[in-house]
Amino acid sequence: MLQSMTGYGKSVAEYKEKKIHVEIKSLNSKALDINVRIAPLYREKEMEIRQLLATEIIRGKVDFAIWIERNAQSAATPVNGAVIKEYFRQISDVAKEMNMEQSVMNTAEWMNVLLRLPDTLNTNEVEELTEEEWICAMQAVKDAAKDLVDFRKQEGKALEKKFAEKIDNIEHLLASIEPYETSRVEKIRQRIVDNLEKFVGIEYDNNRLEQEMIYYIEKLDINEEKQRLKNHLNYFRETMDGEPGQGKKLGFIAQEMGREINTTGSKSNQAEMQNIVVKMKDELEQIKEQVLNVL
Repeated sequence: MLQSMTGYGKSVAEYKEKKIHVEIKSLNSKALDINVRIAPLYREKEMEIRQLLATEIIRGKVDFAIWIERNAQSAATPVNGAVIKEYFRQISDVAKEMNMEQSVMNTAEWMNVLLRLPDTLNTNEVEELTEEEWICAMQAVKDAAKDLVDFRKQEGKALEKKFAEKIDNIEHLLASIEPYETSRVEKIRQRIVDNLEKFVGIEYDNNRLEQEMIYYIEKLDINEEKQRLKNHLNYFRETMDGEPGQGKKLGFIAQEMGREINTTGSKSNQAEMQNIVVKMKDELEQIKEQVLNVL
């Protein structure tokens, strides 16, 4: 069963006051190339995340992101009440000493001033990752990876259907060459005889002519190319039915198919056969383009 390297997966897990978001995107690539964006709390687990992605995704250019969404209560920066009270007390004492009225500013203005002073907000608190939270986060990563693999399988089915159609088309085109192939021998012979009579104007040895004709026809014979191409078509089908990860192998088979089609074209000295070869090349090019997306 084929899998595409193009995929998308996401998941959301809830842990206490948090929502843990995971998103994975993948495109085709010759090898596994993982780019990660990880929330600071989970950065210590980067290697574990990469190992999981390498196991599940296998190959492709991967963009991975995990971030935390907090509710309003937990997202708000904690206010250091004790520090604010001490600032207010000190300011009040100074105001009394200087005979200043504290009522000059309202409550909102006072808070605006006080919150600008050092250490009134607890911004230096360090959050530690608990084992319980990491289990929850890792499950979200696994769910997103599974979602991506499911997406790849769905895309793989579409590719498999397209490949089967193109392989069948090449096979039918190959079979359509045969009538022209059998008739061209007599056409070649007649053309040579006509040229001998027209341009040379001498008698010729029929036995020698037949020998030369056999030699000439053997050089143009495409039976071996046809047989090898049939074998490659069948091998391509068998490989598609194998385990995921056969993208490179399918690419190599497509290259071999191209060699046989090109050789057939170079030996085809008849317009009808050349037209069929061009059509086979067109079908094969579409296979080569899409096989780059196969895992």
